[in-house]
Amino acid sequence: MATTKLRARGSSTPVEAAPTIGSRVHSLREAMGLSLRDLGERSGVSAPMLSQVERGETSPTLAVAAKIAAGLELTLSQLLRLDEGEHVAVSRAGERRQLERGGHLFEELTPPLPGQRADVSLHSLEAGATTGGRQDPPMHEPGSRETAVVLAGTLVLVVDGTRHELKEGDSVTFDADLPHHFENEGEEPTRFLAVIAAGLRRS
Repeated sequence: MATTKLRARGSSTPVEAAPTIGSRVHSLREAMGLSLRDLGERSGVSAPMLSQVERGETSPTLAVAAKIAAGLELTLSQLLRLDEGEHVAVSRAGERRQLERGGHLFEELTPPLPGQRADVSLHSLEAGATTGGRQDPPMHEPGSRETAVVLAGTLVLVVDGTRHELKEGDSVTFDADLPHHFENEGEEPTRFLAVIAAGLRRS
């Protein structure tokens, strides 16, 4: 496998980079639902140049690689995986980000990773509690979808004004960019998992 090299601007000395930068750019772009033109507009790098980089037909300069990284909402180091020691990220219980408000406990199970387009969270709702308060996470980006799985208790999902009653073991998938919230109308605490996939294109 050929090794991709980045050339520093104004220098003929190639700088070693990740051997799979082209395929990595392609994978990240697709995961974000971006076309070559979309990424070109976000990064300032032309679509033909991006296509050549993805196919491994050209080695971008450091300046161009930095622009591509910015278009993918990454740093250059993240794009090249220079700051990644391993390919496995363990999220330890008791060390994860948590938010509690009015009987709603929100716990982020997935660590923040570059290029990640899906998040898994664990929610606990006391009797009578709801999600969707001022301190809860904001509405998700256009095209997002969410899947919720009820682990214990009963749960009511209200999406765009329509109610959906769920029991333990039930799951539901819906467009998460619509107004929505969860309610626990039961007498016992409710626990559920939520998986949010960002920026999915609607069929």
